[in-house]
Amino acid sequence: MLRPTLEDHRVVGYYTGKIVTGVGALMIIPLVTSALFSEWATVIDFAIGLTMCLAVGFGLQALCLTRHELRRRHGLVIVSTSWILATVLGAVPFYLSGHFGSFLDALFDVMSGLTTTGLFLLQDLDHVPNGLNMWRFVLTFAGGQGIIVIALTALFRGVGGGIYHLYSGEGKEDRLLPNVVHTARTIWVVSLGWLVAGTAALTGATLALGQRPVRALLHGLWVFMGAFSTGGFAPQSFNTMYYHSLAFEVLCVIIFVAGSLNFAVHWAVWTGHRAELRRNVELRSFAVTLGIFSLVAAVGLARTGIYADALPFVRKTLYLVLSGHTTTGFGTIYARSLITQWGALPMLGVIGAMIIGASSCSTAGGIKGIRVAIISKSFLQDVRRALAPESSVITSRYHHVKDRMLADDTVRAVLMITMAFLTMHALTTLAGVVAGYPLLEAAFDGVSAASNTGLSCGLTAPSMPAALKAVYVFAMWLGRMEFVAVFALFGWIWSVVRGR
Repeated sequence: MLRPTLEDHRVVGYYTGKIVTGVGALMIIPLVTSALFSEWATVIDFAIGLTMCLAVGFGLQALCLTRHELRRRHGLVIVSTSWILATVLGAVPFYLSGHFGSFLDALFDVMSGLTTTGLFLLQDLDHVPNGLNMWRFVLTFAGGQGIIVIALTALFRGVGGGIYHLYSGEGKEDRLLPNVVHTARTIWVVSLGWLVAGTAALTGATLALGQRPVRALLHGLWVFMGAFSTGGFAPQSFNTMYYHSLAFEVLCVIIFVAGSLNFAVHWAVWTGHRAELRRNVELRSFAVTLGIFSLVAAVGLARTGIYADALPFVRKTLYLVLSGHTTTGFGTIYARSLITQWGALPMLGVIGAMIIGASSCSTAGGIKGIRVAIISKSFLQDVRRALAPESSVITSRYHHVKDRMLADDTVRAVLMITMAFLTMHALTTLAGVVAGYPLLEAAFDGVSAASNTGLSCGLTAPSMPAALKAVYVFAMWLGRMEFVAVFALFGWIWSVVRGR
């Protein structure tokens, strides 16, 4: 491997500085929120965080100013480095708030928000300032779209072919438009359109539940951000169970299922190509796996007999499986009820849903439905080849935004990422068992962290060992980056030390 030159480091530093500046600018939103509610201590916390972000961001741009072309190796390293810096700097207001037991806990929550995971270690959630809560949801909403997408939308102009590797480094590959910058802006157009409609609907629902207008607006906005980003954060410690409303839960399901769809599918529908909803192989895969895991959970729950009536049985089962499958992490039961009431089989159904996840190029995590579909088609193609005459040429096609031929290199890439995810799930489970937790509990929360879901059976708490918190932070980061950008950063460090 070639050792990076000084100019290579400047490219990484310069564009990392741009992205950190963009993340810092987001702190203006909770700062203004705090000022509106006269939360002056929180205003100071965010002023300190904003100052640090801008100092680091503009400092890196000034120190590393370069006109060198942004190449593929730079793009992937910039993505990983930016996420690390954004997490560290974003944790400053959290830590200063006094609602976290340690800086590691604050890091945990920022990484959980940016990766749209939804696990949290924040203490006394029901009484945190509005500004602090706003930061939680800004993080998860921005993280769902991607902090690189934010930067591409507003801060980048003509940086060469390497710009695509910034975009794909966050786990996105599909382009809505030929130009990556235009694709990033279109993603935000789609997201902001949903933001207006979803916030209005949820605000109306909370008003109907008796909340005052300002509180209803904040809860409507925050729950929308948590749902559409498939992030799982909620304004109250009881999550969406706090609202005790079937209508509210239905609205949440509509929003987080929409958030779990590929942005290319959103754009196809917006531009009049509604047949994509029927033809897309990823949506077909999602429908099949959702049916399988819902059946597993339903059979297990039927054996327990805890829900005597059909409505609560279907309502609780489908909501939690959908929440897991879209990697949203919203829940309408107590966390420990999974252990004390649901039992092993329903939990395994939810774990399976979390492992698969939802769509590629969306706000969701997990292996993704497109990979499951490609592996399934590849398996069927191999069976056909084994049964067909030796002279036959067997090929397979699938539709994902457009008609595609199933190629061997695509299958290899899909299998590599799938095996990486399954290995990470096994390691996070092992880490939980080593920390002293039962296997099923360790598997549930470990998979939840690694798949960026956020559902918990009660294991994730401020009292959990610091080493396990660090493992979960790393797993959330790896899962959101889908490995490649993180491996590129490790390779970059290795080439600095041992490169030629």
